[in-house]
Amino acid sequence: MFEYFYHEIIRNTIIGFGSLFNNINIKHTNDSDDVVSVIKVPLAYGPTQKFLARLEQVPNLNKPTQISLPRMSFEIVGLTYDPTRKVSTTQTFKSYLESDKTITTTYMPVPYNLSFELSIFTKLNDDMLQIIEQILPYFQPAYTLSVDLVKTIGEKRDIPVILESITMDDQYEGNYDTRRSLIYTLKFTAKTYLFGPVSDVSKDIVKKVSIGFVSGGTNGRDLTYSIEPRATKNYTGTVTTTLFEDIDASSTSITVNDASSIPVQSYITIDDEELYVKSKSGNILTVTRGADNTIATPHVLGTGVKKITSADNLLIEPGDDFGFSELWKWQRNLINLMIHSM
Repeated sequence: MFEYFYHEIIRNTIIGFGSLFNNINIKHTNDSDDVVSVIKVPLAYGPTQKFLARLEQVPNLNKPTQISLPRMSFEIVGLTYDPTRKVSTTQTFKSYLESDKTITTTYMPVPYNLSFELSIFTKLNDDMLQIIEQILPYFQPAYTLSVDLVKTIGEKRDIPVILESITMDDQYEGNYDTRRSLIYTLKFTAKTYLFGPVSDVSKDIVKKVSIGFVSGGTNGRDLTYSIEPRATKNYTGTVTTTLFEDIDASSTSITVNDASSIPVQSYITIDDEELYVKSKSGNILTVTRGADNTIATPHVLGTGVKKITSADNLLIEPGDDFGFSELWKWQRNLINLMIHSM
């Protein structure tokens, strides 16, 4: 039942959440409203209690080991299943990865909510207000975050991040030596998805289907119908010959410079049009225009004529249009013939 897999979904969601707040700045001005300093607020992953303990450990402002303010920290505080986004547990979907030409399948993802807390620590109230105003306008109450959930299948989804609540705490008790710290805690919920193992099914693609019909009797016959996918374009880019003259969109007789390598009852492509070669006489081909629902268009002298071969059939990629090659085969029931000839 269980097998090893690790998509780093939770990790990537945590990183994506933290990236929302890694470019918060505050500015300090003088009496003339001239900016005297710009501070980028540091952001770290860790519990609020850890930073509070560190602040209280060394209250002396002259100590170099003191944590400077302002500062922000965030952490994941909960992970719960979300039944409102549930889909069929047995439904699967396939994906195609262009980079390595593989087809993979996996079960539909399971919805989970990740709970986050973002803590903001400042010494001055104006610093806190600057930080808060740079965050809140983006959450109404949700902000959509794009996360690359499963890189092996190229699964990238938009994750809503919802601002749930804001709490404020002004810790300024004790004597004048006590260090003041304003603390705002923002609680968020990220509606993400967790995926199970991914299986490579590139070798499981059906390449040929055959159906057999058997008729009874002493002279019974077998009828077999076979069908295979057939390429509707040339994948190799090899030009077989060129057009000898211009042709319009309705011409069914075309002349090429050399038709010796083009067999009868085969397919060729000219630009984006596919043509079926019914017969030929010398270098003159009799064709059916616009095969496999391609559009018959005019072509000019010298345009390359490409032949579609069995090698192209092996290069059909998922998502490409393709045709079918059909074969009807009649075969006398040899067993019955052998029995009645004895």
